[in-house]
Amino acid sequence: MVTAIVHINAEVDRIPEVAQTIAEIDGVSEVYSITGEYDLMAMVRVAAYEEIAEVVPGRINKVAGVLHTETHIAFRAYSRHDLDAAFSIGLSESD
Repeated sequence: MVTAIVHINAEVDRIPEVAQTIAEIDGVSEVYSITGEYDLMAMVRVAAYEEIAEVVPGRINKVAGVLHTETHIAFRAYSRHDLDAAFSIGLSESD
């Protein structure tokens, strides 16, 4: 699993709408409103690096109200969330 952290600047009056739209994109697992330089942070989790290009510039950057994004690719997972997800790929509840 490939994880990307995407920081997003959005039009201030459209932040909730932008966040909801991004949260509905396949490959986006979570969207948070955050403090600091950026308005939102999206966690993108996909099977292959090539899919990052489809999700970030291909979908997130095209959402109305998105002004700018900055993407960081994670290369090692330390959180339980990422480790559990990596080991459960392809398994169903009944397995």
